[in-house]
Amino acid sequence: MCGITGFINLNDKPADVSILKSMTDAISHRGPDGEGHWVSDNIAIGHRRLSIIDLSDAGSQPMISSDGRYILSYNGEIYNFKDIRQELERLNYSFRSDTDSEVVLYALVQWGKDALLKFNGMFAFAFWDNHKKEILLARDRYGIKPLYYSLCNNILCFGSEQKAILKNPNIKNKIDNEGLIEYFTFQNIFSDKTLIEDIKLLPAGHSASFSLEQPKNLKIEIYWDYNFQNPEHKVDVKEYTEELNRLFVQAVERQLVSDVEIGAYLSGGMDSGAITAIASSKMPNLKSFTC
Repeated sequence: MCGITGFINLNDKPADVSILKSMTDAISHRGPDGEGHWVSDNIAIGHRRLSIIDLSDAGSQPMISSDGRYILSYNGEIYNFKDIRQELERLNYSFRSDTDSEVVLYALVQWGKDALLKFNGMFAFAFWDNHKKEILLARDRYGIKPLYYSLCNNILCFGSEQKAILKNPNIKNKIDNEGLIEYFTFQNIFSDKTLIEDIKLLPAGHSASFSLEQPKNLKIEIYWDYNFQNPEHKVDVKEYTEELNRLFVQAVERQLVSDVEIGAYLSGGMDSGAITAIASSKMPNLKSFTC
C-alpha cells in the first residue's frame, strides 16, 4: 500500500525532521517494511514502504535521481512499468533497482506531466525538482490512491491520509461545516472538501504544482477525464464482447506482477469471482480467502 507525506515551509523556515517523522509515524500502518525521510532547507518529504516489487533496499524511498536533482515519494503500482522502462532505457536511462518507483521517477524526469498519461495503474506521488524548486503532486485517473493537501499558515502540506497532515502543528484540526453538511446530505463528499477545514482532497485525474520561485499559489489541473463518445462506426455485440474480454484479461494479468505471494479475497460477488477466475488460470496455486 505505502504512504507518502511531506511539507514545505513557505516562510523559508528550516524544515524540522522531527515533525516529518511524526507525520510518517501516523501512517506507519500503510508501510510496515520501511520508512524514509528527506529534508533540505525548508522542504521535507517522507515515505512509508510496503515492499511488493524488488524487496531490496534499492527500492527505498524517498527515491533520489542519480544526479541528486529530483526526489520522489510514491504510493501505488504502475502495471505497464516494464514497457515504460524499456522506452527509457532506449533513451539511455539506467536503473539500479527493479522497482516501478524508479520508472516513475525517471519517466517524470524525461516527460514531466506528460508522463501521467503513460502510466497505467494506481498512484499518488510527490515529485520535487530541487533546481527549479517546484513540486508536483498527482493522483491516478480513477482516484484509487488517496492524496490530501493543505495550503495555509505559510505551509504546503500533503499526505496519503489526513492524520499525517494533522501531525504538522501548523495545521489546525477544525471542522469544515460545509464539508460536514455535504456528507450528511449525500452520505459522501463529492467535492474536494474534507471534514477538516484546512485539508482538501486532490481530485482523481488531477495534478497540483507549486513553485517557490513564482507567486505562491497551487496550480491544480485535470490531466485526464472520461470520454463517453459513441463509436463512429457501427459495432456489433460480438465485437463488444470480445473486446471486453480482452481488456478484462489484460487488466488482471497486469496486476499479477509481484515479488511477494499473491492471493485473492473473495467477497462472494461476481466481480471478485471473475477476477479470481482469470488470475487462477494464470497462477494455478493462487490462494483465496473469504469470510
